Amino acid sequence: MAIHSINHVQLTFPAGAEGQIRNFYSDLLGLPELRYPTGKALRFAAGPQRIELVPTERGPAASAASHLALEVDNLPELRSRLLQAQLALVENRALPGYLRFYVKDPAGNQLEFLEPDTEQEYAA
Repeated sequence: MAIHSINHVQLTFPAGAEGQIRNFYSDLLGLPELRYPTGKALRFAAGPQRIELVPTERGPAASAASHLALEVDNLPELRSRLLQAQLALVENRALPGYLRFYVKDPAGNQLEFLEPDTEQEYAA
């Protein structure tokens, strides 16, 4: 038996915020929405994996360290798009070998976006 990949991750959002969630994940991040005939969850494709967002009356309080990390191509372009949408980015957490930043989605879920930095040298 071997685990070879993550199928999906599930996050919560406040019921009634579907429009904000769709705008963030589909329009700003560019993830295609997967439409299912039943259920209230919103689902977006991230490569072969899915991000599922489930509406709740009260979302569980996530710890400050909890987050979803997404490796992307062209991090500067995504950064620019999110800044144009006036989202607050956290960019003060260096990771050797990567460019990265954090942002919260409209439900307060923390997301990390990172891209390998071929300009940096790895510490030996």
